[in-house]
Formats: sequence, structure tokens, C-alpha cells
Amino acid sequence: MTAQKTRVIVIGGGYAGVLAANHLRLNENVDITLVNPRAQFVERIRLHQLVTGSDDAVVDYSEILGDGIHLTVGSVTRIDAPGRHIELARGGELTYDYLIYAIGSHGAAPVVPGADEFAYPISELEQAQQLKKAFRDAGPDAPITVIGAGPTGLEVAAEFAEEGRRVTLVCGGVLGPYLHARGRRAVAKRLNRLGVTIIDGPGSTATEVRPDVVILADGRTIASTLTVWTAGFGVPDLAASSGLSTDAAGRLLTDETLTSIDDPRIVAAGDAAAPSNLPLRMSCQAAIPLGAQAANTVLSRIAGTEPKRLNQAFTGQCISLGRTGGLIQLARFDDAVIPLHIGGRTAAKIKEAVCKGTVTFLQKEARKPGSYFWIKGGKREQQLAAAARPVRP
Repeated sequence: MTAQKTRVIVIGGGYAGVLAANHLRLNENVDITLVNPRAQFVERIRLHQLVTGSDDAVVDYSEILGDGIHLTVGSVTRIDAPGRHIELARGGELTYDYLIYAIGSHGAAPVVPGADEFAYPISELEQAQQLKKAFRDAGPDAPITVIGAGPTGLEVAAEFAEEGRRVTLVCGGVLGPYLHARGRRAVAKRLNRLGVTIIDGPGSTATEVRPDVVILADGRTIASTLTVWTAGFGVPDLAASSGLSTDAAGRLLTDETLTSIDDPRIVAAGDAAAPSNLPLRMSCQAAIPLGAQAANTVLSRIAGTEPKRLNQAFTGQCISLGRTGGLIQLARFDDAVIPLHIGGRTAAKIKEAVCKGTVTFLQKEARKPGSYFWIKGGKREQQLAAAARPVRP
């Protein structure tokens, strides 16, 4: 008699979800369903390239999902943890024995007046497609303002400027907050060379967006025919609205095995996971190893063994600054930046290799489950101990 398969649902078909689904195939007796709102995988790290036309930023799931994984295209509206099923927006439900919550993140909703109406976000495929049309429609001399100077803002500003557009980057404080001061200077030099006007320091926060102007905290006005909003990321409220415990940002609270603190049959991975209320930096660099570790936790529970604790490291941050430039900011395994960086065309080549490599990791895991490996040793225990220390007055 054939044993009944264990049903595992993965919510979210991004970097973490796809890697987790592929990795689960280490156990041939697992029935795997991946639920995602779109029929194609979105390379979010290439959405700025979609706007300018140098890449389409999508990959067919047939290229990165292993045999036997069921793809359900649809949005999840509710997780019924006691009943072990999920409800879909189109109607109907899917039951599970274990659930991997890899729903990912999205652009933070702007609270600045006028931003919802007059600024274009770029964190989702559909948003990037709308921005692409607006970018084309804007005249070649039309002033463009990019709000937010994190990795997305830097990449968008450089990509647009390399196309010969007039770009102003509104930093809201510091250019590249994650970067070391040396890396920050290198980015500023590259942007200046591309003709980007950088507005940082006190008063550089956008307080209002109008159809043709951006108003800053210090009263300055920036002419803007096209305004792009890249400031901040958030997560969907699916976990919270389903009655599961989350952190203040809405990420699912888990222990160090990535298991929900509410339900041992729900495991989280990627941007929407908050292990020990100390989440990793949102990035595909974190998401892919988290996907593998979440799958391992589920496989351990199926086998009746003790899941391993979270163990992964960072190496820094890769930023493209147009097609011919970039910055690789190096860091310690605990994600603390160091004074070293790589710039110029070499950095651009490394960044492109990294973008291709993320898809390659998924493809290899699809062909041979268990082939993916990641860097370990991120000093997680020290970080947890430091977070647990009482704050002295």
C-alpha cells in the first residue's frame, strides 16, 4: 500500500518560496503546492531594468520549479491554522499538513500627502510596468525625482540617469544608509558623474508630492514631471489578519527554527519572517537561505527529528549604478559593514553575476534538491544575547 503523502503548501513564489518548494523534494513522500498571485516568477532585483527596457524581470516557473510541484495561481486571503487550510481570493480552499509562509514584502505605503496619487512605486511587477509607460511618456528633458536613497532608490536614479534623463535623488537624510562612509562617497561620485542631483542632509525629507513638484521638509520645492517612490518596504498583513502573532511590521513571529510561535505546523521564510523578533535584513541574500532552512525544518518535523536553528551569514550588499557601474559594499558575516568596497565596471559585472546567480540557485535546486548551500556563521547567538540585554537608562 502506498503511504499517504504529507501535504505542504508554500505561500509565496519569490526567492524564498521557490527555493523552499524545490528543497522539500528531498522527501519523495511530500506533496508540494506553491501558491502565488502571478503565473511568472518576478526578479524584483531587476525591476528598475524593466522600466528602462534592459530586462523583462520575469522568469517562467517551468524553468525554476522542480517536477511534481503544483503551482496554484491566486492570492491567499486567510490562513485557518486550527483547520489547517488556506482560503483563496477566487474562492475555495486548500488543506495542508504543513505550511511555509514565504509571502515576501512590498513597498511601504507612503504617508506623505499626494504620494499615493502622484508618485509611482516600483516594488511590484505591475507597478514597474506602469512606471515604464510613464517613463516613456515623459519627455527626454522632463525632470524626474526619485524619493528614497536605499538600494532601490540608488539603482533607479542611476538607471534613469544613464538613459540621459534629468534625475534628482531625494534622500530623506543619508545617501545609502547601510553603506560605509567610503562606499557612500563612491556612490555619490558615480551619481554625480551621471548627472544626478543629490539632496541629502537636514530637511531632505519629502513632505508632499504634487503633479509637478515635490516639497521638502525645509520648504524647498523640486520640479518633478515624474516622481518615483522607493522609500521603505512593508509586508502583507495576511499573518496578522489570520490571527497569528507578528512583529510591529507584520512579519510572522517565529522561534530560531523558523517555526511560528503559535503553531508548530507553520514555518516562515524570507522577508515576512521575524525569528525571535530579530528579523534579517530584507534581501534575496537572506531569503534564499531562509527558504532552504524553512524547508529543512518541515522535513525534520515530518521525520520526527529536531529541527536545526537558524544559521546563515551576510557578505554585504550589491548595488547596480547603471549598466556600466556599481558598488559592492563588503560586510562581516553579522552584516556589519567594513571600509572595503568594489566599484566601477567590476562591480557592475559582479552585480549582474549575482542577479543571474540567484536564478541559477533556484534552477539547480529544481534539478537536484539539496544541492543549494549557503554561508553560515552570522553570529546569531551574539545578536540574540545583545537584543535580550536590558537597556540601561
